[in-house]
Amino acid sequence: MPAGHRNRRSARASRRARSRPVTETVPAPASPALERRSLADRLREIEFDPRMIGMVAALAVIWLGFDWLSDGAFLSSRNLWNLLVQTASIAVMACGMVLVIVTRNIDLSVGSMLGFVGMVVGLVQVRLLPGIWGFEHPATWIVSLLVAVCLGGLVGLLQGALIAYLAIPSFIVTLGGLLIWRGAAWWVTQGQTIAPMDSRFRPLGGGVEGAIGTTASWAIGIAACLAICAAAALIRRRRKRFGFALRPLWAEILIAAIGCGAVIATVTMANSYALPAGIARRLVEAKGGTWPEGGLTIGHGLAVPVLVALAVGIAMTFLANRLRFGRYVFAIGGNPEAAQLSGVNTRKVLMLVFGLMGALAGISACISTARLNAATNAAGTLDELYVIAAAVIGGTSLAGGVGTIVGAMLGALVMQSLQSGMVLIGVDAPLQNIVVGIVLVIAVWLDGLYRKRLG
Repeated sequence: MPAGHRNRRSARASRRARSRPVTETVPAPASPALERRSLADRLREIEFDPRMIGMVAALAVIWLGFDWLSDGAFLSSRNLWNLLVQTASIAVMACGMVLVIVTRNIDLSVGSMLGFVGMVVGLVQVRLLPGIWGFEHPATWIVSLLVAVCLGGLVGLLQGALIAYLAIPSFIVTLGGLLIWRGAAWWVTQGQTIAPMDSRFRPLGGGVEGAIGTTASWAIGIAACLAICAAAALIRRRRKRFGFALRPLWAEILIAAIGCGAVIATVTMANSYALPAGIARRLVEAKGGTWPEGGLTIGHGLAVPVLVALAVGIAMTFLANRLRFGRYVFAIGGNPEAAQLSGVNTRKVLMLVFGLMGALAGISACISTARLNAATNAAGTLDELYVIAAAVIGGTSLAGGVGTIVGAMLGALVMQSLQSGMVLIGVDAPLQNIVVGIVLVIAVWLDGLYRKRLG
């Protein structure tokens, strides 16, 4: 085509385009699916786990519902203080159960292990050590705690060795352990209850002796808030230095504010739970003070078992997220074959996971025994149900490779809140077990739906 002809055609096309009315292009409205994806993107950007948000919402519903049914008794400072103390033992074991389930295994023996270790601890305190250095020796509680941790760890290592090196399924090994250690708990003392415990050991169980007071509680609370803010700033600076993705600044501030708010609320609640007047008066007079005519209100403060559970949770979170051992555990849960081919000693890691679970069961045995001020054969009964349920409700996937310590501890609080609330409104024990079983099944079902959605 001649060049002049092409130029004339281009000129006519330009005149026609200029003669057309100019219309503004309006973008099509975003579909609901796109809006949902954008919301999910925002949640991923600020690293909020939807399951964690759902669990916190469920906990709020449980608390408000039971408070309404109990005419305000559930959210009283007394009930919440006792609720946290009751949760401590389950929360400690749930931290270990997370790693067990992450490796695609299960431990059904933790309740029986707790009962067996608790009986041995009682035997050591009441019959063994008094024959060596007498009653109420300053070292009795330390030796008892070490015996509990070491014995629980050895039992866990034994079960872990059978699972890892003999390739026996964990379900079978720990089911056998459930029967063996429950029988061993009876055999140690022929079914006798051993009491009382050492006075320096009893604070591990809470109660008046196991409360640290208001001043110390505020000091710990302020230190915890400062630690939360410092940790948030340190993590953000480290991510920035290594070029990792950063949360929006508002999200960092919000998360730190929520953490500090939870700490302050917990300390306020613990300090508002007053000691009985008679005990408060004896404490004042023991310190050389004078009891005023109008009386005096002295708060309990934070409970020792709650602080122990929080310390275990922090240590286990550090182990799972920061240490090589924790990365090996999650690698085994994600793909055992790939982890083994990459050089991970999967058998050793698996045995150590069960050993750690046993050691944590030993700590829980000390908390439970100190709280009862006695070692009984019934200690730890059905605790395996609550521990597994706490881990699963907290977001630990039974398929392996996914789980958080914080989620498990919140799951333990959810389970104990259900039990405490049902006791408070007078629900029979058989119905309580039915409700717990239903909650566990629903939690596993929701976990399956969540994994399918991600897949």
